Amino acid sequence: QVQLVESGGGSVQAGGSLRLSCSASGYTYCMGWFRQAPGKEREGVAVIYRGGDSTYFIDSVKGRFTISQDIAKRAVWLEMNSLEPEDTAVYYCAADRGYYRCASLNFADWGQGTQVTVSS
Repeated sequence: QVQLVESGGGSVQAGGSLRLSCSASGYTYCMGWFRQAPGKEREGVAVIYRGGDSTYFIDSVKGRFTISQDIAKRAVWLEMNSLEPEDTAVYYCAADRGYYRCASLNFADWGQGTQVTVSS
């Protein structure tokens, strides 16, 4: 099992920016961010694969969020711009070591979560 440690998050006004960071204790094939808002199901927000060329973004954040990684440091970052109140949620870093689990957003390893609050 890979341990994931997150940092970042906080409160910001609509239109603002935040950056989330996550570091892994071991090898991962993919790393990503999920979020869960009160009363809603958890959803995959962004994923990056080890090679770095392939990424996934949920439609609602395309053009506003970017995901990047440093493989040597086993770290991933989620840069969130033009934040909207609808982005308010607990954000979780997640990772997996298998291609199929990555592709299906069925990650095995999870961080503790960090709160992102966007006020209007």
